[in-house]
Amino acid sequence: MLKFILLALFVVAVVWLLRGARRSGKPSEKADEPTVMVVCEHCGVHLPRGEALTGPDGVFCSEAHRAAGRVPR
Repeated sequence: MLKFILLALFVVAVVWLLRGARRSGKPSEKADEPTVMVVCEHCGVHLPRGEALTGPDGVFCSEAHRAAGRVPR
């Protein structure tokens, strides 16, 4: 019985290692591209450009901050 459990664990480990090696062999195209970060004009939090909301006063992190507008600094 112990032999079968050890054999099953060995097979699972080999499959897991092979799948990991296959994934790491293909580099992602986006892995080399840096993410452009912007700063919310209201609270100053940094966020990715793709998640930012644009407004007349700049970029914001949320709809509430876009409605509130830029905070003078």
